[in-house]
Amino acid sequence: MKFKKISDDVIRQIFLILLIGFIGIVIIYYLKYFIPGFLGAITLYILFRRTYFRLTEQRNWNKSLASVWLMFLTLITIVIPIWIILEVLIPQISALLANRQIIVEKFNAVKAFMASKPLLNRINLSEENLFAQLQKVATYIPGILNSVAELFVNIATAFFILYFMQVNARYMEKRVSLYLPFSEENKDSLWAETNMMVRSNAIGIPILAVCQGLVAVVGYWIFGVNNPFLWGMLTGAASIVPAVGTMIVWVPVCIVQFATGDIGNAIALTLYCLIGVGGIDNVLRFSLLKRIGDVHPIITVFGVLLGLNLFGVMGLIFGPLLLSYFNLLVKIYRTEFGKKKELRVVIDASKIENANEKTSIEPPGPKPEQ
Repeated sequence: MKFKKISDDVIRQIFLILLIGFIGIVIIYYLKYFIPGFLGAITLYILFRRTYFRLTEQRNWNKSLASVWLMFLTLITIVIPIWIILEVLIPQISALLANRQIIVEKFNAVKAFMASKPLLNRINLSEENLFAQLQKVATYIPGILNSVAELFVNIATAFFILYFMQVNARYMEKRVSLYLPFSEENKDSLWAETNMMVRSNAIGIPILAVCQGLVAVVGYWIFGVNNPFLWGMLTGAASIVPAVGTMIVWVPVCIVQFATGDIGNAIALTLYCLIGVGGIDNVLRFSLLKRIGDVHPIITVFGVLLGLNLFGVMGLIFGPLLLSYFNLLVKIYRTEFGKKKELRVVIDASKIENANEKTSIEPPGPKPEQ
């Protein structure tokens, strides 16, 4: 039995692919701390791509000056507001957790309220359980502060990478296009999907968070919630939580309102949150965000869950993108390879059909001699 010999070119290709894969894994593993910064640079490059080319190619700006100017605008519009919010939010949360008396009063009111309800009275609301949970929350604060420091490190990394991406933008895009083993049509599909997903999540998620937070602040202030700004910011931040979203904050706030005896305001606040805070999400998704990018809710929910585990905060953008890539690559595979196979099947079927037709046309009986 003879075996076909594998060519030397194939062996060299396999060895080179394995070597590239091994080195790539080593690089990613030891530089994983900077992965969010790298993903942030990609995000900013896509968001500012048109503006950068307009400045450098139409208005003849210096490439370095245009890149620095866009980074300065990013610093003002994104980084400084985040820093201000964190400077206000973290101290207020710490002060709230440190005020043991108010926590106990609110907790006892909620405990008495829930004890009188048929289903809610089965929930364990012991003081030991309460303070155990509060201690867990308190342990997250140093981690949050560390993540804030990590956030600024990754922003600096993103700016550093972004500068070289923009200065060498045309050359970089040509090289990336050259290395992609797809047809031009599928390269365009890949770029369109990337552009749409990055814009949809990078712009859409902050818009949703800010709008829902502002609507929540107004409602909390009108209906007598203590410290409405703090709870409004937490409500806006909770909008990124998959599935439950802002309910994770406003539902406990409404329960506390019911428990403290403010029934009128509690009912009004509950309706306000259902219609206002929840409604603004639906309005924006079906109006503004649909124009930015029509992303299926399943991709958003599971993509965020996946992305937060893989990439941290940047996973809000690149988690859904990863799921979209999976779906898109399956389509590209079918386009690149499946259609050829389908075409061969159609041709073979056509040949068989033609052969059958010729056989059926021939008259029965012996063929005439030549």
